[in-house]
Amino acid sequence: MSRIVITCAVTGSIHTPSMSPYLPVTPDEITESALGAAEAGASILHLHARDPDDGRPSASADHFMAFLPRLKQATDAVLNLTTGGSAIMTLDDRLAAPKRAEPEMCSLNMGSMNFAIYPAAERITEWKHDWEKPFLENSDDLVFKNTPRDIARILTEMGRERGARFEFECYEVGHLYMLRHFMDRGLVEAPVFIQFVFGVLGGIGPDPENLTHMVRIADKLFGDAYAFSVLAAGRHQMPMAAMAAAMGGHVRVGLEDSLMIARGQLARSNAEQVAKVRGIVEGLGREVAGPAEAREMLGLKGADRTAI
Repeated sequence: MSRIVITCAVTGSIHTPSMSPYLPVTPDEITESALGAAEAGASILHLHARDPDDGRPSASADHFMAFLPRLKQATDAVLNLTTGGSAIMTLDDRLAAPKRAEPEMCSLNMGSMNFAIYPAAERITEWKHDWEKPFLENSDDLVFKNTPRDIARILTEMGRERGARFEFECYEVGHLYMLRHFMDRGLVEAPVFIQFVFGVLGGIGPDPENLTHMVRIADKLFGDAYAFSVLAAGRHQMPMAAMAAAMGGHVRVGLEDSLMIARGQLARSNAEQVAKVRGIVEGLGREVAGPAEAREMLGLKGADRTAI
């Protein structure tokens, strides 16, 4: 069984600053939090940006470049840039920073879907910024657009033209078939790194039988030409990570996916979540891969071939 790759999703577009004072927002906070996660054992850092003035999810290349060079200088962890950004961003917006940075790795959402995060608004009584409550509440009428044309464009502009490999985010089983479609078209080459995403309302639920089903279908579609990782939103994060590790998969944790470290207890950092999941997977007899091993497993081009 290969070593396990831990991905840490440092900050993201799902949660809002009001939900946790520990969610990194400014370039300094994102840098510090990401470096802590890498030191704790994350070999891949999945990165979004925020506007430091008001905490809004940002697609600005300048906001990304405020922390990316600092991370590259301070860690050899793989810097994995989102191409998903936020569901309210255009594809041109979402690609601005990745096209400028030319990273080794990007995320890629494999289909359009409802992305319903409005239930979270019911649990918050105090808001830090005036945009936050409407942002969450209006997600009851929000479609996260990732059409086949969008996917083909990202594969071409980031993959073929800039040499990036992908974290293929699959929120339901149909996304696996879409990925197979693009392999058949010659736009995706093995090895394929699939991130199964559980627990987002609009996607597949965080049930153990859903993970076994996703693995079974991926085995059918990709044979031995893929590796899988698992992220689960909220309280399902650690149980699903443990199951993934026991099944031979990799894991993703981070404050983008869950703000908690235990029931009723906020995680104080990304590093705290990485350390916890590392303890879980090592307790199962698996060893954690370092950045060099992750690069070899995933066929990455190397940090020296980026524009960061």
